[in-house]
Amino acid sequence: AVRFLLSVWIFIPGCDSDVTCRNDNGAPVDWYIIYKYPRMIGGGLRYLYMDEHSTNGWTLSTKRISKGALLKTLAPLLDFYVSKTTDFGYLLYNDQPPGHDASSSYGHSKGVVMLDKTGKTGVWLSHSTPRFPTYRNRNFWPNNGNDNAQTFLCVTFPYDSFREIGEQLKYIHVYPFDHYIPTDFPKELGCLTKQGCYRNKKPWYRMKTLTSKANREFYSFAKNKLFGDDLYSGLILKKVKKNLYVRSWGKRGPTKLLASNCEDPHRHLYNVKRVELPHGAPFIDTVDHSKWCVTERGAFTCIADLNRMESQKKRGGGAICTTNHVVGRAFRALIRKSEPCPHKKPRG
Repeated sequence: AVRFLLSVWIFIPGCDSDVTCRNDNGAPVDWYIIYKYPRMIGGGLRYLYMDEHSTNGWTLSTKRISKGALLKTLAPLLDFYVSKTTDFGYLLYNDQPPGHDASSSYGHSKGVVMLDKTGKTGVWLSHSTPRFPTYRNRNFWPNNGNDNAQTFLCVTFPYDSFREIGEQLKYIHVYPFDHYIPTDFPKELGCLTKQGCYRNKKPWYRMKTLTSKANREFYSFAKNKLFGDDLYSGLILKKVKKNLYVRSWGKRGPTKLLASNCEDPHRHLYNVKRVELPHGAPFIDTVDHSKWCVTERGAFTCIADLNRMESQKKRGGGAICTTNHVVGRAFRALIRKSEPCPHKKPRG
């Protein structure tokens, strides 16, 4: 009996260390989306959560941002810092890594890639948070992360999908600030850890359908800096062929913000200026660092890298998109005010 109990005790941590997206309770999920509140609501530590089991859309997590789904998902990485697990690899990329900013020649893109060669799974966690995660520290949540609203999309993919994912990240030219990719892992990811690994010929964009571990389709858009146009109006809008609402960082900087785009008479792009998340007050785009878009009708929804700014036409970046109807309805329901086209009335 003692031997049996001991074997069970040993087995369970092994399960918990599998590379997969995990919910607040640590249970494996195929995907999830997190929308974190800005500091003005709950000190910037509370968040909304949704995954494939969320038939009614958003739920308010009972956890703080550093204690819930992100902690459970990143557990294999945090454990690796202590005990170098075999058959594990990772790539952390961020245009604003811990301690400094990357050159603008790199893509404006933030994410975490983790792979388990034995379990044949991997995680792609795309997000909008500067300095995340902290450098090789179990306290992975950066203090600056509390200030603004942020979005996270985690998808569990089969191991072999990371060849295509690596190629998408090559188009974007992500800035890897920390990594461990063994030589027998997908060479497309290994390439990203080296100088000079970026797209150097046309076409300057790539769209790819990716299938999750549970056979759900996601759509990845990637643009190189030489694409020379806005990700949303120049690429996504032309693909979906429907009116599109876009939420991105609205704080004015040295470069001008792009206005709502109504050049195409058949499909318009509207900047979302104010949102209201469930269980919170409305807030404007100067405290919302998230990047997302949703079609006016249908369910096409993306979590993205780039802001609608003139300068970011010349930055690499991408988006991961879904046609899940629950997700589409959940994001559309957040919109309270959008920026009109000339002579158009605003929504809300």
